Amino acid sequence: MRTICFYFQVHQPLRIKPYRFFDIGDDHYYWDDYSNKSIMRKVAQKCYLPMNALLLDLINQYNGAFKVSFSISGVCLDQFEAYAPDVLDSFKKLVATGHVELLSETDGHALCALKSKDEFTRMVKKHKEKIKKHFDGYEPKVFRNTELIYSDTIGATVSEMGYEGILTEGAKHILGWKSPNYVYQNSIKPELKVLLKNFQLSDDIAFRFSNKTWADYPLTTDKFVKWINNIPKEEETLNLFMDYETFGEHQWADSGIFEFMKALPNAVFNGSDFGFSTPSEVLKHAKMISPIHVPTPISWADEERDLTAWLGNDLQDEAFGKLYELEDKVKKIDDAEIQRDWVYLQTSDHFYYMCTKFFSDGDIHAYFSPYDSPYDAFINYMNVLSDFILRVEKKIKEIKTV
Repeated sequence: MRTICFYFQVHQPLRIKPYRFFDIGDDHYYWDDYSNKSIMRKVAQKCYLPMNALLLDLINQYNGAFKVSFSISGVCLDQFEAYAPDVLDSFKKLVATGHVELLSETDGHALCALKSKDEFTRMVKKHKEKIKKHFDGYEPKVFRNTELIYSDTIGATVSEMGYEGILTEGAKHILGWKSPNYVYQNSIKPELKVLLKNFQLSDDIAFRFSNKTWADYPLTTDKFVKWINNIPKEEETLNLFMDYETFGEHQWADSGIFEFMKALPNAVFNGSDFGFSTPSEVLKHAKMISPIHVPTPISWADEERDLTAWLGNDLQDEAFGKLYELEDKVKKIDDAEIQRDWVYLQTSDHFYYMCTKFFSDGDIHAYFSPYDSPYDAFINYMNVLSDFILRVEKKIKEIKTV
């Protein structure tokens, strides 16, 4: 039987408060607690709580035949703990069914895989420990890097850390004529299996579901099952990867998105030869067909499926470079607040807000940003980073004088 693999990214960044030039050296707390709590509670009510309840009902209704997987960023777990313990409890109930898989990622939802192997492995270890703490000793076996960022060398590092597989984007410029509906292998470490997102069918749900100008609107379960039945029989795995906030937040409840998901398993079971599997189950049962070569990093963002959403202009490159110049010094500092801020300042969203793209991609960036412009995002971040640098330098001086 062929299978559908659902993966949901669960992430909320810690947003930085308005931070003026004159705050540098005086105010060492950077986080907008009011906005972060308000947004977390809003998304909890619109997405996390109702969708978790729906998935739990589906898992019970189909006696575990319906399955999904999640990657929950460490930044998001911290906010669940602080602002939404009811959401954390609802995820625990899902995992306790045995039919929901949790994936590993970087604790800070960071781009460190692009800059520092040491910081990357440190952040992955920290996230793994956080998952183990919150979910009764659970240990993930499959990895999902921030924003599905992947390359041959990143995959090799993930393999060295002991993971069986990794998720990434089925980017056109990488696949060429090949299909994303197979299991591939890393070209450096062939034992690492690679699952590729079917972006066409994933984005039909995640982005186009409520778009009334879309030629295939409205999307029904019958229509969706018809599409998956058109997939060639030899293609075993359909990977549907998307933001969890698709449900109720990006696609509002009145769009019918919850009803669609509620009806989908029955439509699949009765109208196709597909079932549902977690990533680990796919990797266990599906055979690898060939290596996939990804010499330059890819992601699931924007039309290009590259890194330009976060590192595509001078503003982003300047902020990113200045941040990671501090890595060696931060490693030497035994200070909980410095280490906390170091992790949170690496969150990819801060660089995403600085993107200066136009047209449809630019509209998406503007939708997610709390700033009026990319330049405001850059100035605010660099003011905070300037203060953080002062704190780091002060701590290093104290270490040298001991």
